[in-house]
Amino acid sequence: MLKNYGLIAEYESPHAICEASKRVRDAGYQKWDACTPFPVHGLDKAMGLKDSVLPWFVLVAGITGCALISWLMIWVAAYDYPLNIGGKPTWSVPAFVPPAFEVTILFSSLMAVFGMFALCGLPRLHHPLFHSKKFERVTDDKFFIVIEAQDALFDLEKTKDLLNQTHPVSIELVEEQL
Repeated sequence: MLKNYGLIAEYESPHAICEASKRVRDAGYQKWDACTPFPVHGLDKAMGLKDSVLPWFVLVAGITGCALISWLMIWVAAYDYPLNIGGKPTWSVPAFVPPAFEVTILFSSLMAVFGMFALCGLPRLHHPLFHSKKFERVTDDKFFIVIEAQDALFDLEKTKDLLNQTHPVSIELVEEQL
């Protein structure tokens, strides 16, 4: 059984997709995306995207990693297994800086990778857009706007009219299997 996934509109240039993205954004659509073969300067602003929360997650993970390894090193060196070597203190900050730095980087990098996967909804091994022959060109030289049928404002005819007003090369209805 097939159901509508959404509409895709094909564009020839980065400028055309930026202008079309502004029209779609101003129309109030929420579940849509612009797909390009390379990063397009200004497209985020044209789409009205907000800043990502990922840097804050990475910061919290880095601070957590630094705090955990610092606590572990101090606990082991000063309380669990203290060694008195030549009258030196049981724990010394300079000795703990390299491991703390390394674990901070480790936690931050793991959060960056897995946080990006989670925020992007990955891994998704199959997507309905993969059925479109035209969409295959998105990795070469074509630009696409995808408006999902799940959007509250999606009406097949009205959405198609809006996309036609942006002067696309073509518009296609994409269906997905249930």
